[in-house]
Formats: sequence, structure tokens, C-alpha cells
Amino acid sequence: MTKQIRQLDRVVIRFAGDSGDGMQLTGDRFTSETAQLGNDISTLPNFPAEIRAPAGTLPGVSSFQVHFADYDILTPGDAPNVLVAMNPAALKANLADLPRGADIIVNTDEFTRRNLAKVGYQANPLDDDSLTGYVVHPVALTSMTVGALAEHDVSKKDAERAKNMFALGLLSWMYSRPYESTLRFLERKFAARPELVAANVAAFKAGWNFGETTEDFAVRYEVKPAKMQPGTYRNITGNAALSLGLVAAGVRSGLPVFLGAYPITPASDILHELSKHKRFGVLTMQAEDEIAAVGAALGASYGGSLGVTTTSGPGVALKSETISLAVALELPLVIVDVQRAGPSTGMPTKTEQADLNMALYGRHGEAPVAVIAPKSPADCFHAALEAARIALTYRTPVILLSDNYVANGSEPWLLPDVASLPDLRVEFASRPNSEDGTTFLPYLRDPETLARPWAIPGTPGLEHRIGGLEKADKTGDISYDPANHDFMVRTRATRIETIPVPDIEVEDPDGDARVLVLGWGSTYGPIGAACRGLRQRGLAIAQAHLRHLAPMPANLGTVLRGYDRVVIPEMNLGQLAHVVRARYLVDAIGYNQVRGLPFTAAELETMLEEVLKNV
Repeated sequence: MTKQIRQLDRVVIRFAGDSGDGMQLTGDRFTSETAQLGNDISTLPNFPAEIRAPAGTLPGVSSFQVHFADYDILTPGDAPNVLVAMNPAALKANLADLPRGADIIVNTDEFTRRNLAKVGYQANPLDDDSLTGYVVHPVALTSMTVGALAEHDVSKKDAERAKNMFALGLLSWMYSRPYESTLRFLERKFAARPELVAANVAAFKAGWNFGETTEDFAVRYEVKPAKMQPGTYRNITGNAALSLGLVAAGVRSGLPVFLGAYPITPASDILHELSKHKRFGVLTMQAEDEIAAVGAALGASYGGSLGVTTTSGPGVALKSETISLAVALELPLVIVDVQRAGPSTGMPTKTEQADLNMALYGRHGEAPVAVIAPKSPADCFHAALEAARIALTYRTPVILLSDNYVANGSEPWLLPDVASLPDLRVEFASRPNSEDGTTFLPYLRDPETLARPWAIPGTPGLEHRIGGLEKADKTGDISYDPANHDFMVRTRATRIETIPVPDIEVEDPDGDARVLVLGWGSTYGPIGAACRGLRQRGLAIAQAHLRHLAPMPANLGTVLRGYDRVVIPEMNLGQLAHVVRARYLVDAIGYNQVRGLPFTAAELETMLEEVLKNV
């Protein structure tokens, strides 16, 4: 059958089903196929906290959204053009997000009376008029997959589980995706069970052939590759990019990287990824708890390694005493906080930006640290390098504030030229540094960085005292002298405050905007897309984004005071806005949500339009 081929500039697809339906795998494979084709992409995985949530229920729905286009995009998309719903729960949980006219592909085999009742459907929505505003494609995914695998040596259960590959094959055909990488992936994934390789490949091809032959799908779509900066790209998640950034930091510094970590969602993938890179001098240790993990990392830094610990908000709370110890010892330490929705256990698999106050102030005593936040999955690589640079140069703990949205989302990453990465080599103390050359002074500081010498334990003549008690200036002896304590506290604060960081850059194309939108972390994409939309409608608006949150850029105050209104969207109740008001005396307008989901560009655009009307 000859099918019409239609060109599109962008598409948003959401795969949704039970946790056991393989929606994350399906979305990831579709994303990989799309990346291989050269489209720009952005993804949003969304799944329950439970390992296997209750099947067929609304809380058990797992979804994966992918946005791809022939131009540069900034978000995973506000509303899906296509929803693949594997059961009634997936349909009901996601229907409100669909615009009228969207395509809905439903697995009719799961629309049984029992499954419908489980989510509150009084009647089958496929039979009444409730879906008349959408283009519904009923497909018996389960039974067609089982039928396609009838000649294969697999159980009925394994055959049914392959229905996600049938769906992937259908969508790959529908949007003209290359599929060779998926077939190679299946061969690797099920290498120990050849019968499952054959079954999943057959299910994928059956879905592809169904699209090719059925009359229900009369149109096939193409989205051409995006025009991107020349170079080699790979699709990468934020956690993977951050991990590779830490590996690169070890290589560029010439130091071993030691990761002390306790598994916690959504940071565990960093431990998994770094454990693969022993050949680059990376040593990983899964500790018995969060306190042991950060203690081991700090001990590794004392021994001459780049100490790293990864966690989420609850773990940072447990690590805070040891982070304060690192402040007192003045040793490099990178603390990665992949933020999630709290408080306490909260919603472990949902995103939030609620740990900023804890990163800035959440330690006893005066214990300042540097704080950095990546803006996107690919930016996690460079943010990790920057965190390592500051930690090593200024002998300080650095908190790297990622979040669940950035960590699990993915986008194309341009592989950098290794030679262009910063030189992070450090010089360890090797001889006594007193004026007469006979004594080692562990707190004799570099006049530019205020960093103290880094002496590897066991170096002859460099014996010195460590511990949490206050140190005397220069000698490092225990000191209870009031004047010395005041001096040391102020010096540690000054060391952080005077770290040179790049000026904040403002995107204001025409230079006549009166409203500035200030963001940090993962709000970069939605803010950028909203501002882009407003400018396309002829409205002037400026955007600026903070990567360095402690210290803040030296020109930030001047920039903020240059606009009539400053708006700060955050996935918290206004933490950066409070800091900006207090520090710069700017009456910033906070726009806040804590729904466990990122902002959509549309809601920000609507909000900012109202602000512009009232300036």
C-alpha cells in the first residue's frame, strides 16, 4: 500500500503504560533512533517511585515523553501530539494533557471491564463519544504481538511483554525512524537468551509491518535533521553527562577520582556510570549509609584524590556535618545533589528545586561553600568540570545542584575537544613553607586564592594536625583565641565570595526590554522557550540564567537594577527570589510551583505576558 508522506518540523510523543510495560525502555529506544537521525531532541521520563507500582492504577502509570524537531528546541514539549496508551489508566492519566486533534494509539486488549472500573471509567471511552475530539487509533497490541510470536519458542507471558517492541516498531515506521540501532540493542540486551532476541526483533518488525499495511495509518511523517554546530554528537542524560564530567575532571587534574555514595533516587545512576570507568582512575564505593559515603569521600580528598559524593536532598541533610568539617579542613570536595520533591521522602521520582536554601545555608556555624547548578542534561558535563575546578583551586567543598528533570532527561551532546577542557592540575605541598624553611604551615594561604597548601599524608616534614576544632592561622594548631576564630571565619567566607566567576549574560535581542526573567538550574529550557514565543509575537523581554549561585556573578546587581521588573520562576516557594531581594534590594516577582513537574513554556508565556501588560 502506498502511503502519503508528510513533512513536519516538530513532534511530541508520549509513551504511557504500567511500570512493567517497558515505557521507559521504549521511549529511550525511540529517542536513540531519533538522535541517530540528527533531530534535536529533549525528553521527560516520568515514573512512579515504586519498583513495580500497582498494575492498572493511576498512581502506577509510567510515561516517557520525547520532543524532536528540525530546529533547536529547549523543552520536552508542553503537550503531546501523539499518546500511546497501553491501558485505560494510561489514557485517563494523560488525556488532560492532549490538545484537541492529537493522535491516540490505544491497546484495545487492555480495555476490559475490570481495567476500566479500576480507574473509574463507567463506560468504555473507546465506545462512547468522550474521545471525539481526538484521532483515535485502536490497535490490539497485546494479541497482535502474541500472534506474531506464535512460531517463536517463548512463553505467552514473554510474548505479551514484547508488546512495547510492537508499539516501538509502529511508531518508528510512522515517523520514519532508523531502527538498526534498536535491533543491535536487543541483541546485546538479550544476548544470554537468543530466543528473546528473536522474539523482540519479530515483535518490532511486526509493528513496523502493521504500520506499512494497515489502512488506519494512511500517513507517514518525516522530520528532517536539525541544523546543528558541526561535530560528533551523542544522546546523553544529565546523570551520564555529569559522570563523564567527573571522569574528565580526574583526567585533566591528573588525580584519582573517588566516589563515596549511598544509592538514592534520582542520583544512583551516577554511581552506576562511574563504576564503569576504573581505567580512568575512578574508584567507586557503595557505602552503608550517607554519612559513611561523604566521610570516605572527604578522607579520599585528604589523601590526595578528588573526593566526590552523590545524593539527593535527604542525603545532603545527613552529610551536612561532614561538609562543615570539609569547610574547616579546607579540602576539595564535590557534593552532587540531584534534587527531588520533598520534604522527607516526599516524591522521590519527581522533580523540584527546593534544596537551594540548604545548599547555601544548611550547615551549622559559618560554613560557606560554592554552589553551581547545570541548566540542561548536556550542561551537566561542563558544570561537573567547573565544580571540580573550583574545589581543587580554592580547596573548598562545592555543591552541584542538579535535579530529577535534568538528571533523567536527555538531549544531544556535542563531544568536546579534550584539549580545550580546562587544565585542572594542582601542586601538592612538597617541602616546609615557613620563612626559615624548617616548618610546615598548613594554613599559610596563597595570596590570590586564599587556598591553603594540600599536603598528602606521609610526606616527610609536612606533618600537620587535622580535625574539626578551630585551627590557628598558619600553624593549624588548635585555637580558642577569639580574634583568631573571627579571622578564620571571615577568611573562609572571603575565599568563597572572591572566587572569580563569569559575568551573567543577558539575552535581550533588541536591547529595549523592561522585564527580565531570571532563572537557575533546569528552568532554563521552559524560560527560554517562553521568551522565544513572546519575541516571535513582537513582545520585548530579556532572559538571564544563573549557573553560579555562590558566589554570584559580580555584575548581577547591576543587571537586575537595569530592568523595571525582575521575574524569577522556580520549582520551589521562592528561594532564589528571597536571596535576590535580600542581597540586591530588588523587588523580584516570584512565580512558583511545587507539583513535581517542570514548568511548561505555555504557562510561563501566559504569566510573563500578564507581567508585560502591567509594566
